[in-house]
Amino acid sequence: MLLLLLLAACRGGATGLPWEETFDDAGAWSSGEDAYSRGAVVEGAYVFEVLQNDVSRWAAAGQNFGDGIYELEATQIDGPLDNGYGLLFRANPETGDFYLFKISGDGYVWIGRYREGAEETTLVGEHWFESAAVQQGLNVANRLTVRAEAGNLIFRVNGQEVGRVTDNTFAAGDVGLLVQTLGGAPVTVRFDNLSVRPLD
Repeated sequence: MLLLLLLAACRGGATGLPWEETFDDAGAWSSGEDAYSRGAVVEGAYVFEVLQNDVSRWAAAGQNFGDGIYELEATQIDGPLDNGYGLLFRANPETGDFYLFKISGDGYVWIGRYREGAEETTLVGEHWFESAAVQQGLNVANRLTVRAEAGNLIFRVNGQEVGRVTDNTFAAGDVGLLVQTLGGAPVTVRFDNLSVRPLD
């Protein structure tokens, strides 16, 4: 799998909580297009399209967070359902290190981490696993939530827990969006209501 950074905003310092991105305007999010993908803020959401198969692309917010409750709404609007899309957190865009929580349009979940954008480590299950918590198909929204307290990470899809793990590899970093093609291209996902709030 090819994993490349698409469009990272300028990396900032530590950010206060709560923080929310509703994509009502472009803000710090970049827009662009190349042979592999295109992404832009369109009508109150970040619309992200990967144009070729077996490619992953991600866009970062240019923020810096550690502990907190991370949440994202994601809706696949076009393309084959054999794919991956979701939330990355505690990311370093310069090195390609991050945790990743992604789902597929056909009802699967993957939870793990990346080093240098390519070294993949699955943290929950053996790899992708099926979950009834995922709303399958096109034009249906899924809400991804991560509760991150030090190395204790709890993952939920639409309010239902799908995994938990203790991992202290990354303590803080950026937050962002990812789209991955697996069973064909293009795949288009609409992202909205990205937020990080203090722990309960």
